[in-house]
Formats: sequence, C-alpha cells, structure tokens
Amino acid sequence: MNPAGKRSWSGLYLFVVFAILYAPILYLVVYSFNSGGTMHGYEGFTLEWYGEVFSDVRLLIIVLNTLVIALFSSAISTVLGVIGALAIYRVRRQQSRNALLSLNNVLIVSPDVVIGASFLILFTMIGLQLGFISVLVAHIAFSVPIVVLMVLPKLQEMNPSLLDAARDLGASGWGVLTKVVLPVIRPGIFAGFFMALTYSLDDFAVTFFVTGNGFSTLSVEIYSRARQGVSLSINALSTLLFLVTIALVIGYYLISLRNSRPAEGGQNR
Repeated sequence: MNPAGKRSWSGLYLFVVFAILYAPILYLVVYSFNSGGTMHGYEGFTLEWYGEVFSDVRLLIIVLNTLVIALFSSAISTVLGVIGALAIYRVRRQQSRNALLSLNNVLIVSPDVVIGASFLILFTMIGLQLGFISVLVAHIAFSVPIVVLMVLPKLQEMNPSLLDAARDLGASGWGVLTKVVLPVIRPGIFAGFFMALTYSLDDFAVTFFVTGNGFSTLSVEIYSRARQGVSLSINALSTLLFLVTIALVIGYYLISLRNSRPAEGGQNR
C-alpha cells in the first residue's frame, strides 16, 4: 500500500474513533436546546433548560462548591506534587527512584471505587465529618500523583550543569530552586495544575463516597438528578460542565504553546 493510501486509512480510523467518542456528547449537547422536553424528538430551539439551571439557587451553590474544591485541591496538590517530584529526582539510586515512582502511581492505576471506599473508611475511623474537608483531602490525594508525573519529566530534561553553574556563581539552595529549577519546570507545573483541576471537576466515584448530606459537587448532583428521572436540565448542566473542561484543556494548550516558543527560538539561534 502506498503512503497516501496509508494516510487515508489512518485518517478514516481516527475519524471513526473520535466519532464514537464524541457522538454521545454531541447528542447530549444538541438535546439540551430541545423545546420538546424529551430526548426522543427534537421539536425546536430553546434556552429554557439553561435558564432553569441558572435560576436554581441550590445548584449555583453546588457549582461554587465544585469550583472552590477544584481550585483549592489543584493548588495544594500542585505544591505537594512539585515537592514530591523534586524529592524523587534527588534520589540517586535508580532502583529506589523507580520504587518511589511506582508508589506514586498506585493512586492513578487503582480503581476510583477502591480509593473512595478507602477514604470513607479512613474518615469514619478518625471521626472526620464528611463534607468540604473530606472531599478536599480526597481530591488532593488523587491529584498529587498526577502533578508528579507532569513535573518529573521536566526535571529529567533539565541540564544538571545549570545547577552547578548557579552554585558556582554563589547562589544559595533557595536561589537555585527559584531562579533555575522552577523556571525550567514551569510548563510541567502548569500542566499538572490544569490536569488536577480537570480531574477534580470531573471526578464522581471518589467524591460520591466522601460527600456528606449537606455538601455536594456537580458530578454527584448530576448523578442524583439523573436517577430521579430524565430532564433536559441535566443535559444543560452536563453541557456547561463539558464546556468548562474544554476551556481548561484549550487554556493549557495555549500556555504550553507559548512556553515552547522561547525554547524553539533559542534552538534556532
């Protein structure tokens, strides 16, 4: 098969894969504007369901809860993840470094149900009331390994001679960290922050186990409403959550693109 034929088949394959992935989401978005009130027939365009979402005071409080949890957990997990990545990077023995990295990956590869149930048992044993704090701690826990995986490759790409040169010039340990290391790994830090933010906004399984009666997030609220019956306000709410996630991904892409330009310019010179 010639190269043009291979490219056409690979393009068709990618189109089919993305169509399968995004068709249900597109279906949900289209029917969020349906005036018919059901998912069985599209009768006309309306913004009624979005108006219903924005007029629900309880739902707006839940949106605020979700954003606060996501921002706080991603900020704290970014700090902890950077510290963890630096600690793993400073380990000299390759075997020990691989062992620490494997331990870091446990929360990523473990099923969310297991993580959620484990946190529920832990919080029950120590007597912590389920609510804002329990959800925040759980989100920080599963976000830190993500940040570590985003930051560690940037540390490994860093030229060690930069650190030696900074020390030779009289820089302190703090100066080396703030003036050399952090600027080099900044793309990884931003990537880790945005990934943690996205995971926190979308998480359901872990959050479902650690939320209390008086506290909820968007993912849990959408699940609860879907169990009560089909309403197109669920479509509208899910569409808004999907758009926020897309905006975060685009923001991360633009920041990564901007950070890569100086490096490319330096290589060209």
